[in-house]
Amino acid sequence: MPLTRLTPIVLVSLLLFPACGDRTVDEAFSGEMRISLQGDVPSGSETHFFLPFDVPEGVAEIEVRHSDLSSENILDWGLDDPASFRGWGGGKSEPSIVGLEAASPSYVPGPIPAGTWEVVVGKAKIVEAPGRYDVEVILRSSPTLPPQEEREPFVAPPPLEVGGRWYAGDFHSHTTESDGTPTIDELIAFAEGRGLDFVLMSEHNTVSQLSWYPAAQRDTDVLLLPGMEFTTYAGHANTIGTTEWIDHRIGVRDATIEDAIADTHAQGGLFSVSHPLLNVGDLCIGCGWQYDVDPRTIDGVEVWGTIFSGIPFWEDLLERGSHAVALGGSDDHRGGQGEGPLYTPLASPTTMVWADELSVTGILQGLRDGRTVVKVEGPHGPMIATELDGARSGDTVTAEGSTLRATVTAGSGSTLRVWKNGMLLEEAPIEGDPFIHESIVQAPTTGEDRYRHEVVEGETIRTIGSHVWLQGP
Repeated sequence: MPLTRLTPIVLVSLLLFPACGDRTVDEAFSGEMRISLQGDVPSGSETHFFLPFDVPEGVAEIEVRHSDLSSENILDWGLDDPASFRGWGGGKSEPSIVGLEAASPSYVPGPIPAGTWEVVVGKAKIVEAPGRYDVEVILRSSPTLPPQEEREPFVAPPPLEVGGRWYAGDFHSHTTESDGTPTIDELIAFAEGRGLDFVLMSEHNTVSQLSWYPAAQRDTDVLLLPGMEFTTYAGHANTIGTTEWIDHRIGVRDATIEDAIADTHAQGGLFSVSHPLLNVGDLCIGCGWQYDVDPRTIDGVEVWGTIFSGIPFWEDLLERGSHAVALGGSDDHRGGQGEGPLYTPLASPTTMVWADELSVTGILQGLRDGRTVVKVEGPHGPMIATELDGARSGDTVTAEGSTLRATVTAGSGSTLRVWKNGMLLEEAPIEGDPFIHESIVQAPTTGEDRYRHEVVEGETIRTIGSHVWLQGP
C-alpha cells in the first residue's frame, strides 16, 4: 500500500459547534475538531511516511501533538499543507502549532488552505518493532498563539560593509528554531561577542528562522546568512544562501540526493557537506556522509567541526574532481552555554572569507572563488593568506609556472605545512610576524595541481587554508 494511502485508526470528535442542522465540508468551520491518528510504523526501507488528515474551510490554526510511545524508538515529526512544506520539528517532543499569523518554532505561519494536510513522520530509529505512533491533530477556528508581528518575508539586506577584506564567520549553528537552546537574538549577541562578521543559523530541514531575520538584522552589524542544514539519515549538509525548503526525504516520493543538490544550486546556493566523518551511531543519527554523488556538485566541506577533522574526506573528494572549498562549523546548539569535551562554541572554528563586501552575495562569491581559511581555535588564531602569482579566475591560476606564497600572521613558533595534491610537500618553522614562505611551482602538462597551506603546533592543526589550483595555459 502506498504511504500516501495509509489508513490509521481515525477518531474524530467535534466540539463547540453551533447548532446549524446538517453540516457539509463546504460550510465555514467553527469551533474545534480533534482528529486521532494511531497505528503501527510501516515496515520497509522507506525512511518517512505520511499521515493524511482533512482540513475544512475556516480553520485558523492547526496543532499537532505526537508521541512515538517508546523509550527506545525515535520518530521525527513535520507538517505539510496541500501544496507545500509547513515545518519540520525533527525529534522535538512538544506540540507544533501553525496559524495564519503565528507558528511554533521550526514551523511556518501563513494561510491555512482547505484540503488534505499530512503529518510527516521520519523513522529515525526503530528498535522495538513494530514501532507505534499516537498523533492528535486539533483544528481551531480561533488561534491560540498571538500574532507574531515581528515576522516578515526574508529579503537579503544591503551590504553591511563595503571593501575587500577577510570577514570572519561561522557556517553552522542552531537556535530554538530547530534543536538549539538559544533564541535567534541570543545567538546574535554571542556572535557579536565573539567578534564575528557573519553567521549562518543552519536549522535542520526548515527555513522558519528566515522570517525572523529582517527585524533582527536591523539591530545588528552581524550579517545573517540564509540557508539550512539539510539533514537526512545518511548524511548532513549545509545549503548556504538558500531561502526555500529543500526536500530531505531521500528515497521517498522520488526525492533524490541529486535533486536536493540541484535545488540548492537553482536557488543560487552552495551545497557543503557537514561533519562528513562523524560516524558516531545514535549519538548523532545520520551525521556521517554516506551518499555517492558527482564530486563536482559539492561546493564545500566542513574540514573542521565538533572536535573532528573532515580533511581526509575533503582531499578524497578533490582527488575525484571536486573543487570544494574548506569550511569550518562549530555546530553550536547552546549559544555559548554548553560544556563538556564534545561541545564547541560558536566561532570555534571560525571561517575567514575574503569578500569585496559584507553581504550575502559577497560571502557566497568568496566561497565560489575558494577564498577561505579555517581557524580551528577561533577568530584570533593564526591566519594564512595563500596566493599563486598569475591570472586567477575563481580558485584557479593559469600559467606555465608560478610562485606559491603563504603569508602567516599570529603564528610565530608554529610550523607551516605545504600540501600538493593531498601530499605533504614540505614544512617550515614560522619565524617572525608576518612570516612569508615562497615556492616556485610548475603547472602539470595535463590537468591541474592543487596547493594549500596549514599551520600546526606539534601535530595539532591550528589553521587550514583552501586550495589554489594551477593549470597550464
